[in-house]
Amino acid sequence: MTRAVLSLGSNLGDRLAFLQLAVDGLRDVLEKVSPVYETAPWGVTDQPDFLNAIVIAQSPTLDEWGWLARAQDLEKKAGRVREQRWGPRTLDVDVVTVDNVTSDHPDLLLPHPGTPNRATVLIPWLAIDPTAELPGHGPVKALLAALPENDRADVHERPELTLTS
Repeated sequence: MTRAVLSLGSNLGDRLAFLQLAVDGLRDVLEKVSPVYETAPWGVTDQPDFLNAIVIAQSPTLDEWGWLARAQDLEKKAGRVREQRWGPRTLDVDVVTVDNVTSDHPDLLLPHPGTPNRATVLIPWLAIDPTAELPGHGPVKALLAALPENDRADVHERPELTLTS
């Protein structure tokens, strides 16, 4: 049995529908779904705002590569086109962590390298797992507390937007 934390993001088209597509595609392994948050783009800032969420899922058959394949399949179903790093996308599904697996393989870096510095991942993760730990980095709560206040303030919960699990 593996337990994965996946980060969902969308800033093109019907953003909520693309997040829901991911949740629906993980329904057979879904454990928890976070609230939806809205955030400004990161990296390339000349693009629409993102909707973000975190899901926690479990599978008796998937290893870290299986989770990556599921994530990429969901992105493909959403019509994701990779034209620009950190550019706009219909759906982004990042494998944040799988159990305590670490990987420096260029196709699958685990834990996801941006996680310790991204309130867009840490805040929704804490909303569904208050005792979460990021392998090699420690408690997610401490990572979030170490970020600048404006990084945390830029992540806005959107309670009127819900994902059906």
